[in-house]
Amino acid sequence: MPELPEAEVVARQIRANLLGAQINDCWVGRADIVREGLPTLPWYLGARLEGVERYGKSVALGFQKGNELRYVVAELGMTGLLLFRATQTKYPQHVHVRMSFTGGRESELRYWNPRRFGRMSLLDQAGLDCYRARRFGVDPLTVPRDEFINLMEARRGRLKPLLMHQQVIAGIGNIYANEVLFRTKLHPNREVSRLRKVAIIRLYDTMQTVLRDAISCGGSSVKDFFAPDGTEGHYKQHHLVYGKEGQPCPNQCGRIIRRLQSERSSFVCPACQRKSSV
Repeated sequence: MPELPEAEVVARQIRANLLGAQINDCWVGRADIVREGLPTLPWYLGARLEGVERYGKSVALGFQKGNELRYVVAELGMTGLLLFRATQTKYPQHVHVRMSFTGGRESELRYWNPRRFGRMSLLDQAGLDCYRARRFGVDPLTVPRDEFINLMEARRGRLKPLLMHQQVIAGIGNIYANEVLFRTKLHPNREVSRLRKVAIIRLYDTMQTVLRDAISCGGSSVKDFFAPDGTEGHYKQHHLVYGKEGQPCPNQCGRIIRRLQSERSSFVCPACQRKSSV
């Protein structure tokens, strides 16, 4: 479930509590949770956490030892979480990695992932560069408006799948795609090539607002998401259409929110989000 806002909350909490700390132990419970780089695990012992970045829905921990930098990249995927030691989980058997630290506000960071759709990767700088290049498109929080407009004008196909295509726009999943499209009054199946520039600008501005508001609320705790310190995000309280099938449209147009079945569930108002609207 974690999407860009949740991953950003995770990165910020780790940065605030562990930056500068030294890793003194790392336990991996099952080898297949590490996508690549497992033989390099001993290198990390004694290294200091010098940076924490978010890429799409993933969080990258940058460690330094001497003059060398290496990274641990955690994919949050559908159910992945990075948790501090005191945070309780429903199923502790799904904690697959534990990293112990000294010199930080927290002493442990755990990777919990019951369905294992995501993995961890241990990478050097060249490996991280390749990882980012093959997995992530533009970041919707930082992409300039003109670049976003050019990107959309060069694309074809349906709008919602494009917003969720991680190699094009990295970080938006089903929840925020629904919320952005409703607020922009665009149908999920609208043809991208038929969008006018004014609609793309409206989409860009709304995307920025929704994602930043969600981050300020700690994300959306739908199902299993918790921040590393165990707190829940409360942006779910501001969802207008996601999971609202059968409820009146919040725009008070008199229609009922419907659920479309496509690649992922889409929630729409048939009056406010017409396929032929601007």
